[in-house]
Formats: sequence, C-alpha cells, structure tokens
Amino acid sequence: MGIMCQISIIHLLWAAMVFCQYEDYDFEDEYDERPDHQHPYYFNPNTQAEVPRSPFPVECARECFCPSAFPLSMYCDHRKLKTIPNIPSHIQQLYLQNNDIEVVPVGPFTNVTFLREINLSHNKIKFHMIDHGVFAKLSNLVQLHLQHNELEEFPFPLPSSLERVLLGFNKISRLSGNALEGLPNITMLDLCNNFLDDLVLKGRPFSNMKNLMQLNLCNNKLQTMPPDLPSSLMYLSLENNSISSIPENYFNRLPKIIALRMSHNNLQSISRNTFNLPNLLELNLGHNKLKQVFYIPRSLQHLYIEDNDIEIINVTLMCPSIDPTNMNQLTYIRVDQNKLTIPISTYAFFCFPHIRTIYYGEQNVNVNKSTQLRIPVFRRFLTHEEYDEAEDDQERHDHETEDHDAEDNYFHPYF
Repeated sequence: MGIMCQISIIHLLWAAMVFCQYEDYDFEDEYDERPDHQHPYYFNPNTQAEVPRSPFPVECARECFCPSAFPLSMYCDHRKLKTIPNIPSHIQQLYLQNNDIEVVPVGPFTNVTFLREINLSHNKIKFHMIDHGVFAKLSNLVQLHLQHNELEEFPFPLPSSLERVLLGFNKISRLSGNALEGLPNITMLDLCNNFLDDLVLKGRPFSNMKNLMQLNLCNNKLQTMPPDLPSSLMYLSLENNSISSIPENYFNRLPKIIALRMSHNNLQSISRNTFNLPNLLELNLGHNKLKQVFYIPRSLQHLYIEDNDIEIINVTLMCPSIDPTNMNQLTYIRVDQNKLTIPISTYAFFCFPHIRTIYYGEQNVNVNKSTQLRIPVFRRFLTHEEYDEAEDDQERHDHETEDHDAEDNYFHPYF
C-alpha cells in the first residue's frame, strides 16, 4: 500500500510539471499567421534584457558609484573630492572630473592594470603635484582628460598606449624636450587655451607623432606656424593666436589636411599656392587682415573669410581655370564684415557650380558705419527644402562666430 501511494504522488508531480510547461509555452510564436512580423529566434521582446555577469568582483570606492550596468566604470565626479579614492583593480573607466583634487599620487593606482580612460578635468591639479610615473605604468591607458586644471607644464612621462590626450584650459608654458617621445599611438592632442609660444615649439615636439590626426593649438601665444608637423595630420586648429603669415610651401608635407581653422589671427596676405591641398574641405580664415582672396583647392566645400579687409572678390585668383571633369566643390562662402561694394562676379557660378550660399551680411565700407549690399544673402537654389537647410546652416554659423567663448572656439575633441 505504501508503495502504491509513493507511485501515485510521483505521477501527480510529473503531471503537474508537464502542465506547467504547456502553460508557459507560447504557441503563437510557432504558429504566427503573420511571419513578416516575427522576431528572429535570438530575440524575444517579452524577455527583459539582463546585463551579463561580470567576471570581476563587484567592488567600488565608498566615495563613488559603480553601476551594475557598467561594472567596469567608477563614477566619482561632482562630489567635492579632494583626494583620489582607491581604485579597484578591475576598473577600466575612471571619472573624477569636477572635484577639488590637487594631488595625483601613485597610491590609488597601485593595483590598477586594466584602466583605459581617466577623466581628471575641472580640478586643481598642478604639474609638480603629479607623482612621477603615475600614468606611465598604466599600460592599457588610451584616453587621458586633464583639461581645466592648473598645469604649468606638459605632464610626462605618459604610457605609449595613449591615443587621446586633452590638456586644454591650463597654464602650460613649458614642454620638455622628451615629453612627447615614446607616444606613437596618439591620434588627438588638445593643447588649446594655454600659454604656448614659438620658443616652446622651436624644438619640433610634434615631428615624431606619426599617427597624429588632430592637433588643437588655439588660444595660445603663437606668432608663427608650428614647425615640422607630421604628415598624418587631418585637423589643425590655430584660432586666436597672433600668426601673421603662412610660408608658401608650409602645407606641402601635410596632404591629408581636411579642416584648417585660423580665424582671429593677424594674417595679411596668402601666397598663391598656400592651400593647394587635395583633401581640404573646410577653411576658416575669418577675423584676420586679408586684403584679397587666394587660390582654393577643388575639394574645398566651406570657406570663411568674414571680417577681413577685402574690397573685391577676384574669382580668377580663386579659380584660375575650369575643368569640367573635375569641378570645384565649393558650396558655402562667408564674406560679411569686409569692404565689399559689389557682389561677387557671376563668373563664380561657372567656377563653382555647386555654390549654394554666399553670405554678404554687413560690410565695413565706411569707418564708422556698416552697410549692406542689395542682397545680403545669395542662394542659388530656392526649393523649400534647400532654402530651409541653408537657413539652418547660416544660423548655426552665425551663432558659432558670435559666441566668443573660448571653449567653443576649437575643434570638438570628438570629431
């Protein structure tokens, strides 16, 4: 009798298990009459996504936050910290921006081996308060943010793994001769808004950076073009310096340049073939002292020469010949705040068949009074879509020019 009871209990349990399985199974998934709307077998919209378990221990400094969704990141920003907390060994991204940190000691980084990004921007760090070699031993570090601090000198040594270094808005006026040696992987270097002058760059510190693609040197104290830049360079920012001339053959060894920004300098003239660059798309020479235009490459799309002393736009200088098989790509010109009294010659539309907008704005014909040409903005295409797009572009460019906040006056680090 006891054996029969046990068998009955087992039978009941088995039946209940089978019933539950049928209850959980969604037959509609298999027999959906609308196969076009079926989800792939690997995606179930009714299943809540789960973060895969991290192989690392869940460990975090008590002053910081380590979200389970990002187990390799530690957020310690905006917490009024004065010291760097101990960093767990598994952390890869460390965010310490917007604090009151003054010292970067070796201690907190002792057991760190996987760290790839450090953000120490917006603190009070000085060069001599960074322990020697604290960053150099981080062999996996790719990105280092130290902008908006009080650095007087370029921090070194740095690990050879680095690809992006952001040092804008400091007080850097010194660059050790070997500070940039042993950094073959750097692609982006931001040194805007510092105190760098021609003497500091005399030693050609960037010449061996063979993978450098973006160099930001805006808002410094340069009077001449930085010497011996690497041929890999694609983006060069030199706004708000005191550069008065560009050697005619300066860009011969920089054929990959895509964007060049040199507004707010003291340029007075441009040699004919200065910008004979096959890949140049954007050229900004606004707010200088130019008296005439210059040759522009066929690849150029956006040209900014506002706020100069140009009295007439000589299209022949800009476009000495027309090649039907290789037409100029220029679409936008900004020439406001010059000394123009007549619009650009219609010959420009043969040279630049893709031109969409010429922005004349106000002209400084008289010393004490600005005037407008009859057509302040010329638009070649007048469809509603193209008109709205051009209007949006112009408003954006106006805003960028009027906004003299130094932080917005150079290439965004993430190009």
